Order: sequence, then C-alpha cells, then structure tokens
Amino acid sequence: MTRATPRPIPDFSLETDALARGARIVVGVDEVGRGPLAGPVTAAAVRLDPAAIPPGLDDSKRLTPARRAALAEALMGCAEVSIAHASVAEIDALNILRASHLAMCRAIAGLSALPDLALIDGNLLPVDLPCPGLAIVKGDARSLSIAAASIVAKEARDRIMVELAQHFPGYGWDRNAGYPTRAHVQALRDIGVSPHHRRSFAPVHNILYQENSVSS
Repeated sequence: MTRATPRPIPDFSLETDALARGARIVVGVDEVGRGPLAGPVTAAAVRLDPAAIPPGLDDSKRLTPARRAALAEALMGCAEVSIAHASVAEIDALNILRASHLAMCRAIAGLSALPDLALIDGNLLPVDLPCPGLAIVKGDARSLSIAAASIVAKEARDRIMVELAQHFPGYGWDRNAGYPTRAHVQALRDIGVSPHHRRSFAPVHNILYQENSVSS
C-alpha cells in the first residue's frame, strides 16, 4: 500500500537562507484573481517580522474564510504589507499574466523600501521587477512570506468583489468573487456583460460576439 505524500507546509527557510547570505529585506509576493471573468487582479507583498509571525499561515486556498480573515487582520498589525491591483482594462490590454506581474511590481513598489530579495509565487519573474527576485513554484505552500501575501491579496480582492456586487447585482460576485461558476456564466447570458467583466476572456468575449452578431 502506497502512503500518501504529506502536503508541504510553508516555513521560513527560504527567507532565513537569504538573510544569512546578507539580504536585509526579504518579502513574499503573490497574486490572486487570474481565473475570474470579472474584477481586477490583486497582488500583495509582505515582509514578515521573524519574531512575530502569526501561527497558522498557509496557502490561502487551504484556509477557511474565517481563518483567512483573522490571519489577514493579524498580518496587517505585525508585518509590512503592500497591496496593489491591475484593472480590468489593463488585463484586457496586456493579457492576464502581464497584468498579474504588473500588480506584483506595484505591490513591491509600495513598500517602504525596495527588498533585497522578492520571493515570487510561480515559475516566472516579472520582466519589470524592481529588485532581485526568485520564482518559487507553489511558493504559497513553501514560503511563509508568500503564504502571507496570498492571504492578504485574497482578502483584499474578495472585499472589492463584495463591494462591486452591491452595484452590479445578479452575478453573485459576493459569493463567487468573479470566478466562472455555472451561475455566474448563466447570469452573463441573462443580464449581459458589465463594465467590470474581462472582455478578453473567452466566455465574456463569446457573449459579446453573439450580441454584436444579433444586433448587426
């Protein structure tokens, strides 16, 4: 019988190694919101205090909403946090990968000082990264700093989508955060495309194309 491989738990070893090599400021950077059909993509850069790391930090996707919200609040009080976004217009103009990287660079630029090393979740570094960086595949499951960034970014973006849902009801953004759930896609067909939908994404583009075909 094959034993299941235990899932990785994020730790501070990547940060500790960088600090031991002379880095003074090490941050974790992650983004949230590549997959949704609506809303911005949001990134966070977090510099943890090694002496005040909240217990229970993990990949935001592994946390309950209540635990994620509590950790985000704790992080705002004990870490340096910078949050930034790329808009729907920028996503449509640049593509989602480049827009995600733009949000990451903006988050880093919003810190009080540029890091000596940014630990970036993913397999690619942003082209315009304003500091040295290290791409970490599944970094939110390996690095506490990246896990912290994933939590803060997720909470910030979810709040934006809840607010947008008040002004554009019917799409369920307060529940689906703009992701392409069956109900969201059906609402797109029934209600139409809002100003906050990503027109470059296929489900939205296809509905717009159908509308244009009918009206022409």
